[in-house]
Amino acid sequence: MSAGPGRVVEVDPARLDRWIEGFTQRHGVPERSVGDDPETVPFVLTAPDGAVAQVLSWAPGAVDLPARLGLVLLRRGGYAVGLADGDRLTDHYCGTRYVQSRTAAGGWSQQRYARRRGNQADALVERVVEQAADRLLTPQGPLVDALVVGGDKALVRQVLEAPLLAPLTDLPRREFYNVPDPRLKVLHDTLLRGRATRIRIAEPL
Repeated sequence: MSAGPGRVVEVDPARLDRWIEGFTQRHGVPERSVGDDPETVPFVLTAPDGAVAQVLSWAPGAVDLPARLGLVLLRRGGYAVGLADGDRLTDHYCGTRYVQSRTAAGGWSQQRYARRRGNQADALVERVVEQAADRLLTPQGPLVDALVVGGDKALVRQVLEAPLLAPLTDLPRREFYNVPDPRLKVLHDTLLRGRATRIRIAEPL
């Protein structure tokens, strides 16, 4: 029996063995094999009924879950930077910086408004760069093995392009651009999502 369209689920790494047990109970004892591209699909479970579960690598450049993660989240209403060892935040900082939303006004007022808005966004980015450098870097290099970033995609890109954070730019990275305004709870929830094992499941038709 062939498999249908796939969907991706996120599983806490501590519960992966239990998830595989559940997959086995639902679909029969699966055959385990290596994916066609081991760097993106370390292993595949193929069940007797046609169900297929592809266990995906953590991110491009990292097959396994990195031990130490740096988190950088920012939206126009605030930001959060964190350092995590396993599932525990060992250092973090959350702050607010207001950036005005867009306006429909025209003429000179719109130009002045756009400059003010741009200055506010630049100040937010500069602040996040400083916090990330303080918490995720040492003179010897990064304190982390990978990054989890999220929030406003354009602002995140500006932060990561800052020369001060150059040692972080080549690290493996997971991205979540649907997070709410960063607060401590959002930071912790994003850490849990960032650590999750992603599994692409195709159920039998």
